[in-house]
Amino acid sequence: MTRAAMILLSIGVALFVALLAWQGLGSVTSTLLVAGWGLALVAAFHIVPLVLDSAAIAVLIDRRRDPVAAHDALLARWVGESVNSLLPAGQIGGPVVMVRQLSQRGMRMRDAAAAITVSTTLQALAQIVFAVLGLLLFGAYAAQGALHDLRTATFIATAILAGLIALFFFAQRRGLFGRLLRVVSKVFGKRDWSTLTMRADAVDGAVQALYRERGRVLASFALSLVGWIVGTVEVWLALRFLGHPVGWVDALLLESLGQAIRGAAFAIPGSLGVQEGGYLLLAPLVGLPPDAALALSLAKRAREILLGLPGLLYLHFSERNWQRRRATRVPAVD
Repeated sequence: MTRAAMILLSIGVALFVALLAWQGLGSVTSTLLVAGWGLALVAAFHIVPLVLDSAAIAVLIDRRRDPVAAHDALLARWVGESVNSLLPAGQIGGPVVMVRQLSQRGMRMRDAAAAITVSTTLQALAQIVFAVLGLLLFGAYAAQGALHDLRTATFIATAILAGLIALFFFAQRRGLFGRLLRVVSKVFGKRDWSTLTMRADAVDGAVQALYRERGRVLASFALSLVGWIVGTVEVWLALRFLGHPVGWVDALLLESLGQAIRGAAFAIPGSLGVQEGGYLLLAPLVGLPPDAALALSLAKRAREILLGLPGLLYLHFSERNWQRRRATRVPAVD
């Protein structure tokens, strides 16, 4: 872990602990315990948006060139999400692992990198649209002056997220990977970087070619947006099991703006502390007490653990099996 990642993780942990201490760990825990086995059902439902997100990847894969099955995209997405949720790799580790998983299943590395890059961009764009929908709903709640500052804060978070994805998109259009590798080669120029630079340029070409396939791009975006909207059911279910049921519109508002706040803090591993603070800010809009808002955040953390730990375990064994298969293909040297 880099020093910067360690500092950001420490800040997230400190904020997380401070929020729990502020609201009282006992009251939050007692609210969370009300859900009981309902947390397992919330985790099980997350498979639905997970399938939709994997389908958003699968539609970008040309099966004529890369014979990768739909379940391969699902496994890659599951593992990537597990890495993003539970490992201190920011939001970069997940896409890297997904590219590796797809390439291990027979997909060409450049095509895998292009598919994951484009799908990640489109998912972030769909998240912005989802957040804008939440902001429109927010307008009805924030008519009172007391909530004006909160609306401004969530608008800023969404604007930050939109700005980051816009920069990422334009960087892709201008040859992100090739330019980045050339910068790295100038800094660490003690070796021949020509082969790696050619591969990076090939990935840039594959990304730009994929963006020209508008039907695939539109389908991937639509599936990602549906995935975000369907994820609202998790909030609706969790609050029911926690003993604080809300309506569909309220659940959508919490999920859309909560995800926007979490997305703006992508640099902090797992957005630890930021997600909890976001739900505390949004709780008054739907009449949730603070302990229920924190319990909702912890319920989502529990879902990440229930699905993420098996994902990391699968990643460990799949990597070990791939290394073993690779070793058997390499002829022994006398």
